[in-house]
Amino acid sequence: MSGTVGLTSYGAYIPRLRLSRKAAASANAWFNPGLMGKAKGERAIANWDEDAITMAVEAGRDCLKGFKAGEVDHLTFASTSMPFADRQNAGIAALALELGEDMPSSDVTSSQRAGTSALLAGLNAVAGGSANCAMIISADNRKARAASAQELNFGDAGAAFLLGTEDVIAKFIGSHSVTVDFVDHFRGEGEEYDYNWEERWIRDEGFATIVPRAINGVFEKTGLGGADIDHFVMPCTFRGVPQKTAAKCGINPEKVRDNLAMTVGEAGTAHALVMLAHVLEVAKPGEKILLASFGQGCDAIVFEATKDLAAFPKRKGVSGSLAHRKEETNYLKFLAFNGLVDLEKGMRAEKDNKTALSATYRKRDMLYSLIGGKCTKCGTAQFPRSRICVGPNCGEVDSQEPYSFADRPAKVLSWSADFLTYSMDPPQHYGMVTFAEGGRFLADFTDVEPGTVDSGMDVSMVFRIKDFDEKRGFRRYFWKAVPAAT
Repeated sequence: MSGTVGLTSYGAYIPRLRLSRKAAASANAWFNPGLMGKAKGERAIANWDEDAITMAVEAGRDCLKGFKAGEVDHLTFASTSMPFADRQNAGIAALALELGEDMPSSDVTSSQRAGTSALLAGLNAVAGGSANCAMIISADNRKARAASAQELNFGDAGAAFLLGTEDVIAKFIGSHSVTVDFVDHFRGEGEEYDYNWEERWIRDEGFATIVPRAINGVFEKTGLGGADIDHFVMPCTFRGVPQKTAAKCGINPEKVRDNLAMTVGEAGTAHALVMLAHVLEVAKPGEKILLASFGQGCDAIVFEATKDLAAFPKRKGVSGSLAHRKEETNYLKFLAFNGLVDLEKGMRAEKDNKTALSATYRKRDMLYSLIGGKCTKCGTAQFPRSRICVGPNCGEVDSQEPYSFADRPAKVLSWSADFLTYSMDPPQHYGMVTFAEGGRFLADFTDVEPGTVDSGMDVSMVFRIKDFDEKRGFRRYFWKAVPAAT
């Protein structure tokens, strides 16, 4: 579909690890027995080397399958758990996604509806002609106090969308936003955890009052009614509230989409977008999707699936991520990964991880985009790029052009599982990986279990945290190897 503003692609990412709520509630039942009432299902948890940026990047990579990254000319990153308070987080993601440097980018934060605010800003940029292909990425990795309800309710995940006017899979019908300084929770400057207000107040005065106002506003603007809605997306941790809201607005409560509470948890700013990506996996042409995102007001957005959605290439998305899971019952491991317990790391962890920012800048394509080189004379690929080709019988000087290894298939050549090297998740797995078209380097492995790594194993590359400079509050990113999806 050409000339219509809307979604042209989508992607999602949910971490592999899923914390059993029963394990978490049981560990804290001595202190807060009421948590056992929430001990059903599981929630997604980021690995120790994942954060909002890495999850948003993985969602973005899923979204970009079949597209040229260089076509994106506008990037917005939405999150309330960005690693850097004063460094553009979207700029890091843009490098990892190989989007190029000649485009605007921005971070959107400070509200649970930052994801839909970013989505609306992108749609407006495309409609206004300031962007031809806008990209929205969102992810959250929020901390919660041990033995709190939020610890069980929260979940870590990310989603991404491309917006444009060509080959639209879900056209934008209209929106209405309400901005109200209704404080259901807040996190002050320098604080790690949210302060939450009373649930009944949030439910009755917040959701029940503000969300219908936004929905009725978009109905009035578009001429639609509740009976026209085929999928109603409304993130909410309060049971039954989306159904009651739907009924109040004339929407069939059976049209309310699964909020993924039992499998993912509530992913903050990203959750509305994760649910939208989940809907697009099953929506049929002509069906209308209403997205309502609550947070200091509400954004209500309506999309209509087009015929192009039916032919849209399958991607990992939400369903693929849900299928790729590993149950985690070790509650202490979850606490450690989130910095909620102070582990004795030993002398081997006592090192200064100061980052040379000038060298990082000069080698940013290699470090953040995994760019190596490919000889234009003999076709040999190599990592890292160098002036002299390493190809047998070649040795050509200055013959290499940039070559990305991020999406290239690779195999494990040799490996080690090291219990002496400090690791947040011992043993530390690392080894030499080789790429099908040439190129090799010593890589860390992640998302692997002891005894499962072997020479010849197929791996793929993922963007992760390399290490932390806790003294200066800096974190370095690089690419790691994970077992290839089967």
